[in-house]
Amino acid sequence: MAKAKTDTSVQEDQTNAAIRRARGEFVRGVSGFRHAIGDVDFPAEPGRYHLFVAFNCPWCHRVTLARSVLGLQDSITMDVAFPNRTGEDDPEGPNLWEFTPDRVSTLTGTPLPECTYENGTGQSYRLTKEIYRAEGADEHSVPILYDKIAKRIVNNESAEIIRMLDRHAAALGSNVAEGARPRLYPDGSVIRGEIDALNDLIYQGINNGAYKAGFSSDQSVYAAAFTAYFDTLDQLETRLSDGRPFLTGDRFTEADLRLFPTLYRHDPVYYLRMKLNGAKIYDYPHLWRWLCRVYALDGVADSNSLIHCRQGYFGRSWNGVVPVGPLKPMPYPEAYLHPELAD
Repeated sequence: MAKAKTDTSVQEDQTNAAIRRARGEFVRGVSGFRHAIGDVDFPAEPGRYHLFVAFNCPWCHRVTLARSVLGLQDSITMDVAFPNRTGEDDPEGPNLWEFTPDRVSTLTGTPLPECTYENGTGQSYRLTKEIYRAEGADEHSVPILYDKIAKRIVNNESAEIIRMLDRHAAALGSNVAEGARPRLYPDGSVIRGEIDALNDLIYQGINNGAYKAGFSSDQSVYAAAFTAYFDTLDQLETRLSDGRPFLTGDRFTEADLRLFPTLYRHDPVYYLRMKLNGAKIYDYPHLWRWLCRVYALDGVADSNSLIHCRQGYFGRSWNGVVPVGPLKPMPYPEAYLHPELAD
């Protein structure tokens, strides 16, 4: 039987992954839980599902964005991990997501109010690793979509989670009326084909591309990812130059949702941390106005926190010091309220 073709808008091709990592390339792994709401074991019901996320993680940001714009905040509960993971002194080991709302942020000098204990499983686990371990798995990533009734992980692939939330929003208990709620992946082969093509471009060049640049240890791999990232920004800037408000036209879709988390982080975080210092997003007038337009949508601003992003990315750097800025042209995220900055 022929090997199934990798969907490069969802996950990275794993061919020779170990060899590529040994050569210094960042290669993202594959999520192991791929069930879906709507399967016989996981019916679409209000109040049944729970999300485990970290706000600094852009893959989690996709999911929190979908939860917010689809009006599912009241029907899908959520726990938020601290943005820095465990250290070498942790009895379970380093680099693990933990639910410790009393941990103090080095950036603010206080605990982060969005962080929670683990409230989804009924076991009050400290680590996401323990949620996976209960199912015999050795993963520890976020996001996790969890069934509180079946006591099982449904899915931990963000691209699939956002699509199932969109498909079943009404049955899951959306508080947004049918006509007012966006359809992230609307019916129709033409629009879906356009979204699929954009998803592939954005995932490879921007979403995963930022990590290829920031976390690969080979100069040539970094340089290729850097070039691809800014080439993709140029393509998207041109696409928006005809005056369309969103990537496919008048409607906010899954393509916009998948682009937003990376561009939201670019100026205040990725420009430095991921070595993507070719330009700021406000150097792209159409993309900047698009970014501000999406930020202004109901629920978007509340779906994440740049404090968590800055703490999480820079708190894991070699000395753990979090930059105070940027302060010009103004602090972020306040800058996203000013589309005119790109004029």
